[in-house]
Amino acid sequence: MEFNFFMNDVVQMARKEMVESGYDQLTTPEEVDEVLKEKGTVLVMVNSVCGCAGGIARPAAAYMKNYDKKPDRFVTVFAGQDKEATARAREYFKGYAPSSPSFALLKDGEIQMMVERHEIEGHEPIQVVQKLEKAFDQYCS
Repeated sequence: MEFNFFMNDVVQMARKEMVESGYDQLTTPEEVDEVLKEKGTVLVMVNSVCGCAGGIARPAAAYMKNYDKKPDRFVTVFAGQDKEATARAREYFKGYAPSSPSFALLKDGEIQMMVERHEIEGHEPIQVVQKLEKAFDQYCS
């Protein structure tokens, strides 16, 4: 199989997982600005094709849709695919270096917390879930 065809399949499956989990895809800088400038809380999952995204981050992301306290919106940008949208989202993550996969919780357009790749890779999905639950308890109603 040609590498590009293989990667297209991987990317499409990664996108599908997030959409099926209830996350809205943001593919342009304009979409990112529209959502992240809204009042309220937003969880941004920075998706990627790496193994820790598929085995840890996306399962944790899916689980969080079932938690009692939730942000107002669940969205995703795709690092390495929707480059401009991802770059724009990262402008909102002040104080944090680019990281994928990762999660950012924003309230009224301001970063409240971040779960970076080093907190995902090599960890169990439940450890990521616990970090997100703590943030949801603190910042979401």
